[in-house]
Amino acid sequence: MRILITGGRGQVGSTLAELLASQGNAEILILDKEQLDITNQDTVYSTVTEFQPTIIINAAAHTAVDKAEDEVEHSYAINRDGPKYLAQAAQTVGAAILHISTDYVFEGNKISAYVESDPTNPQSVYGASKLAGEVAVAEACDKHIILRTAWVFGKNGSNFVKTMLRLGKTRDELSIVGDQFGGPTYAGDIAKVLLQIAKRITQGSQVDYGIYHYSGQPHVSWFDFAVTIFDMAVEQGVLVNKPTLTSITTVQYPTPAKRPSNSRLSNEKIITNFSIEVSDWKNALNNIQEYTG
Repeated sequence: MRILITGGRGQVGSTLAELLASQGNAEILILDKEQLDITNQDTVYSTVTEFQPTIIINAAAHTAVDKAEDEVEHSYAINRDGPKYLAQAAQTVGAAILHISTDYVFEGNKISAYVESDPTNPQSVYGASKLAGEVAVAEACDKHIILRTAWVFGKNGSNFVKTMLRLGKTRDELSIVGDQFGGPTYAGDIAKVLLQIAKRITQGSQVDYGIYHYSGQPHVSWFDFAVTIFDMAVEQGVLVNKPTLTSITTVQYPTPAKRPSNSRLSNEKIITNFSIEVSDWKNALNNIQEYTG
């Protein structure tokens, strides 16, 4: 198995690097944005054709949701054009591409959890650019897996868990949005799922290529997520006391980019096709100290 990973310093990419470090049966090339500009088609093509991967995992993305509203061209370059070039190169060398996408491709007003076949209708530049990336990947490479996920957190990079723990050290009170719901997803579990799928592909097993959803359970609001983070932080001695939390509405916390009120994603398809275990985000917080670095 020869794996090329982009976004090597991101939440998922860095975790993939750690997991693969202990596996001697894979040749790995892990690149961050300084080492590979995925928006440069010629550079992508030469890198891929030289390394000849069997699997490309694209963990690179422009994820600054609010900044994307002003950085439209930049967002599309990274979230649409880069994935397109990687997928085209994958098709050229006969590789499969595993591409990470997002719940933001949906409008976010469905009552129940979103399934893969639900109509997309992104409400932000970030969501629209990620959807454009999905389309580009699917059109460019026959062997593609598009993995939509949500509310990603891990010990590397910036995320909600780390932000809450940082604010909890200096604030006595915090207001958290309570009318947006989703499934927090541990980056380590996303990485494991990607490698599980990669192994299936490499082993020549039957693979149903296409779009899959993978996000953590149980589903909660940001407010409920924050309550659990602080409860576990106090319980594990990371914080002495937790701040007083107030649940507020999306209207009370306006942002440049519109957030989906419903980010719940159904895991049924990926469980059925790949025997994947659902990510338990509470379990991922059992060693909450690792998110304080």
